Amino acid sequence: MTGSGAQGRRVAVASIMQETNTFSPIPTTVALFESYYIHRGSEMREGFGASRVEIPAVLATLDAAGVEAVPLIAAYAAAAGPMQRPDFERLVLEMETRLDAAGPVDGLILVLHGAFVIEDQPDGDGEIIAQMRARLPDGVPIGVSLDLHGHITPLMLQPETFHVGYQCYPHTDMFETGERVARLMIDTLEGRCRPVMALAKCPVIVPPVCGRTTDGPIAEVARAARQMEAGGLVRHASIFPVQPWIDVPDLGFAALVCADGDQGRAQAAADTLAQMVMDIHDEFPLGLTPLAEVIRIAHSSDGMTLAADTGDAPTGGAAADNVAVLRAVLGTGADREPGLTLLTLCDPQAAGLAHQAGVDREIEVALGHRFSVLDGAPLVVTAKVISVSDGRYVMSDAGAQGLAMDMGPTAVLGIGQVRVLVRSRPSMEWDRAMYLSQGLDPAAARLVFVKSPSHFRESFGPLAARILLADTPGPTRADIGQLPYRRVTRPLSPLDPI
Repeated sequence: MTGSGAQGRRVAVASIMQETNTFSPIPTTVALFESYYIHRGSEMREGFGASRVEIPAVLATLDAAGVEAVPLIAAYAAAAGPMQRPDFERLVLEMETRLDAAGPVDGLILVLHGAFVIEDQPDGDGEIIAQMRARLPDGVPIGVSLDLHGHITPLMLQPETFHVGYQCYPHTDMFETGERVARLMIDTLEGRCRPVMALAKCPVIVPPVCGRTTDGPIAEVARAARQMEAGGLVRHASIFPVQPWIDVPDLGFAALVCADGDQGRAQAAADTLAQMVMDIHDEFPLGLTPLAEVIRIAHSSDGMTLAADTGDAPTGGAAADNVAVLRAVLGTGADREPGLTLLTLCDPQAAGLAHQAGVDREIEVALGHRFSVLDGAPLVVTAKVISVSDGRYVMSDAGAQGLAMDMGPTAVLGIGQVRVLVRSRPSMEWDRAMYLSQGLDPAAARLVFVKSPSHFRESFGPLAARILLADTPGPTRADIGQLPYRRVTRPLSPLDPI
């Protein structure tokens, strides 16, 4: 240690954050990270702007305690397929090199996702933790923040390493999770806490469409975790319903509990939470509605219908280029209905063509399946270019509030009463600012599609008269029994009876 109390201590901060989908057609590469962001050293202090995510919270909390934060590297890529070993080692080597160059530190905070899959390693996050642990002296703690959809394995439970997961889904507490992991690091350095971890798992996948912590079956488990913390039983009780779209061994729900020095207490709490999920494993109804029925309900009902395109969610690793929704909308004549229908597609070629043509021009264009070429064929349409933009906006609602988004060159195409927001990059669809930034008001539409299983409810939900989950194809489909799992450990609910 380099000082007494927290003041005068030095804590390194680093992040490599990616959620893998092994069914995704998009490979994860260093270039993919670079297309989103890689902030190095002091860039980490300015690169996040006013966004309420983990890194700014960690840095602010350490600063307020008089701890010297030593930023190393923060890299992020949207969900995609597994990463090749050479690309993974290139990123991790930079983190290691920067840690070595930083000189002696009293702690290290890692902001990770928890479901990062490498071609030859199902737990990339665990490997990162293990490699960083090996580079630090005994007695130097590591604190790790994790997404609630992490795939938790024993590899993550390295010595003198503690973990803190998101408490909320939809993910509205990313900033607060950064604060929590930094505060625990401070308490550890000051000798006020001696974190010990315990893990309990069960062979259950909680579908994201019904895995919210705000309501539904998993909310009871989340409440139990919060009660354990509030009652002083444990320091942090994190639940992980797991990213379901990764085909890896030992997939399933995990409870990861941090207690102050009492391993038995931590394990008992983790076992209790895992058993709660095991007890209700058959109580996770998907609640899906066929696409044609979604469209019929929307155009025969008052108010706005909000529909999740569950199978093509970019935050889960889909390419966001599947035209199943557009094909159904046009096939049912929704383009001739009086109310507007809003939907999105990722198609850089079509966006480029619209930019070349210009606003108010009519174009014939093949839309969709630029990436997911094996899952369908493009749909040729004649459309009017309503608007073009650079695709940049700032998220405004709870979650990653303040996070600057870049959809790349973007256009709005009009096909009768249908508006298709065509972007060049498969960015997240969590926030109504995505549509508003392109001159489209979801509140004024009859039917609004979003490519997201649950998080969209936080921003779009208050605008809707009803919310429907459309049964759509793709690598994030809600009915995971339709996906070609090969490596998961069986039996596994809901794939198998247990």
